[in-house]
Amino acid sequence: MNADNLVRMANHIGEFFIAMPDHAEAKAGIVLHIRQFWEPRMREQLLAHIDREDSSGLAPLVLEAVSEQRSQLMPQRAP
Repeated sequence: MNADNLVRMANHIGEFFIAMPDHAEAKAGIVLHIRQFWEPRMREQLLAHIDREDSSGLAPLVLEAVSEQRSQLMPQRAP
């Protein structure tokens, strides 16, 4: 999927959670939503975009959430 589409989708998720009064809860909600509803390759592409493009286009709350909880978004690899 195109990185611009992933950034747009992630920012839409962030727009929903930004209204939460608890900042930590908002960040956890963003990561939980992405982990539950995005395919592993979509999560990998978002993380690669952040690494490659220095987070270009991501809303600050989304970037903070994904950066802090990056390990939760990494797809599980079979042993």
